[in-house]
Amino acid sequence: MKKITIGTVLFSLMFTGLNAQSLKSPDGKFEMNFQLKSGVPYYNLKYNGGIVVEDSKLGLRLLKDGDIQFASEIENKNNEGKNLDYGFDKTAEKRDSKNETWQPVLGEKKNYINNYNELAVTLNQKENDRSIIVKFRLFNDGLGFRYEFPQQKNLNYFIIKEEDSEIDLPTDMKAWWLAGDYDTEEYVTQTSKLSEIPAKWPTSYEGNASQNLVKNGVQMPLMMKKEGSNPLYVNIAEAAVIDYPAANLELDATNFKFKTHLTPDAQGAKGYMQTPATTPWRTIIVSPKAEEVLDSKMLFNLNEPTRYADTSWIHPTKYMGVWWEMIIGKSQWAYSTADNVHIGKTDFSKLTPNGKHAANNTKVKEYIDFAAANGFQGLLIEGWNIGWEDWFGHSKEFVFDFITPYPDFDIKMLNDYAHSKGIKLIMHHETSGSASNYERWADKAFKLMNDYGYDAVKTGYVGNIIPRGEHHYSQWTINHYRRIIEKAAEYKIMVNSHESVRPSGESRTYPNWIAAEAARGTEFEAFAGNNPDHQTILPFTRWMGGPMDYTPGIFQTKLDYYFPGDKRFVKTTLAKQLALYVVMYQPLQMAADLPENYARHMDAFQFIKDVAADWDDTKILSAEPGDYIHTARKAKGTDNWFVGGITDENARDFTVDFSFLDKGRKYEATIYEDGKDADYINNPQSYHIYKKTVDSKTKLPVHLVRSGGYAISVKPVK
Repeated sequence: MKKITIGTVLFSLMFTGLNAQSLKSPDGKFEMNFQLKSGVPYYNLKYNGGIVVEDSKLGLRLLKDGDIQFASEIENKNNEGKNLDYGFDKTAEKRDSKNETWQPVLGEKKNYINNYNELAVTLNQKENDRSIIVKFRLFNDGLGFRYEFPQQKNLNYFIIKEEDSEIDLPTDMKAWWLAGDYDTEEYVTQTSKLSEIPAKWPTSYEGNASQNLVKNGVQMPLMMKKEGSNPLYVNIAEAAVIDYPAANLELDATNFKFKTHLTPDAQGAKGYMQTPATTPWRTIIVSPKAEEVLDSKMLFNLNEPTRYADTSWIHPTKYMGVWWEMIIGKSQWAYSTADNVHIGKTDFSKLTPNGKHAANNTKVKEYIDFAAANGFQGLLIEGWNIGWEDWFGHSKEFVFDFITPYPDFDIKMLNDYAHSKGIKLIMHHETSGSASNYERWADKAFKLMNDYGYDAVKTGYVGNIIPRGEHHYSQWTINHYRRIIEKAAEYKIMVNSHESVRPSGESRTYPNWIAAEAARGTEFEAFAGNNPDHQTILPFTRWMGGPMDYTPGIFQTKLDYYFPGDKRFVKTTLAKQLALYVVMYQPLQMAADLPENYARHMDAFQFIKDVAADWDDTKILSAEPGDYIHTARKAKGTDNWFVGGITDENARDFTVDFSFLDKGRKYEATIYEDGKDADYINNPQSYHIYKKTVDSKTKLPVHLVRSGGYAISVKPVK
């Protein structure tokens, strides 16, 4: 044990005082403290006087200035640069604050409040005559911080080896986590104590079309809970990931300490920087209530306002799709029986049709008819374009051209037919991970969309990224996603990206990035399956940074309906599928099942027809990650409300409190609930629908069976 004298303590306190800065949130509940310890920057975070984050180190490691290192050389310590994590003196500090209200183009509320106090600390590394700025913003729901690099003589171009931002927690918290990976977030969420993660990590993932795991790493957003008599919820994420790799979190499970772990590029480097530059924001959302975590808009607030002068072409869309029947294996994306095709050379009209191609004229017209008759705005069609015969698994760069339809898909006729029925077709651009090929074709592809009146595209990145060696979350690919978003905006096209990086609030800046997948969606119900608690966790994790295209609405949940003896099934009741339209915010809202399955349940389908896709207000009525979520939302531009509640594998009772309604006003509520004999395994299609007059004083009891739910449409009585 070190011997510490009173004089040493006093000197340390004096020295710390000279180098310490404090920042409080606007409501005074949070306090962030920054200090230098022997030239090394640290911060901590308190909530209501209690420590949330202990002293945690900040800094970055660099590669040798100006040198492009190969992977084998990066780990050579002789090549390490002079890092930005030591030898600092504080040379300046600047404080600022903001309290503004802004309106998202599409959002969960009409108005988002951006209220923070800010501290920017300038640090000079005397040894190398370099300066950086560490900027902190403290909101009423937590902390965001990032590094800023002013342009200067000795910090002009540099390469990041690793960002070492730490988040040191004081206790062993319960966590809802995914295995760390550079290429996919499509894993089953695990629930455990932080200390248990290393033991559980080796069995926490399964195979994926593209994966590169981070041993003992976890992904963000990460939801945690300090359990006990005074619970506290903590959510760790990142915001504004632009021109920078996305991060995982390395875990020291003994000390409950996290550190950022950036996604490398093909050479192993983690970021090529040119000053002036900034990193993404590291975010820590904290609340004693899970509902307040779900209500946080911090990640959006930390992104820049949009520079689009005109956003009138960006709009919510409810759509159907020629999609689910391929996912379950009833139809195919490919047109022919061939297994080797060449774009621009193969004459597809001479190939033998496989007889199962879904994107054919007759079937697409049937989908258009049903979607139009039921008030939908869009129809997605996958497998319309040539190249699906050998699209996957061959690292094939020229895999699609995005403009040439199969022989049985008359793009002009179908487009004219759709428009005559009030339907816009939604384009599908699967890249098979060949991002470089997509960039070459983007202008032609988007021009084709303009020519035919398409205003939305679903992009896909299944498989390993090309340029080969890049990852889905590396700096080059992050910039690719942004280039596609910006290119699409030139053509007034909205983008729904699949297998892309998770959003981190960028829809504020790029509002035509209307949705993304970037997690385990409904399609996995036909693959390895989703657990009953899955949808009760995603809003606390993946959804924190932006909408997901989850593709709900599966009414025929048991696949032995199509294939006798098939054991696959969607692990929810039909009523829970309805509830997902409210619980999960999706401005690009899909009714994913086959038209004939909706035709057998038109009374339940009415809710999907009625529910809004964009909102003026949202109330999180009650929530607990992994257990249940109950949400009420007010439809954009109307006085209509919609309520939805879901549960995990446990049956639950809940009382809906309608106090969010206008006082003194009567409403007609249509309740869609689990039937008395409903069960997600044995009787998933049992539901009960009834109407009731309600007002702001009404308290309505509902029963949710295991993996069940309820949905309510609430309209004013005229």
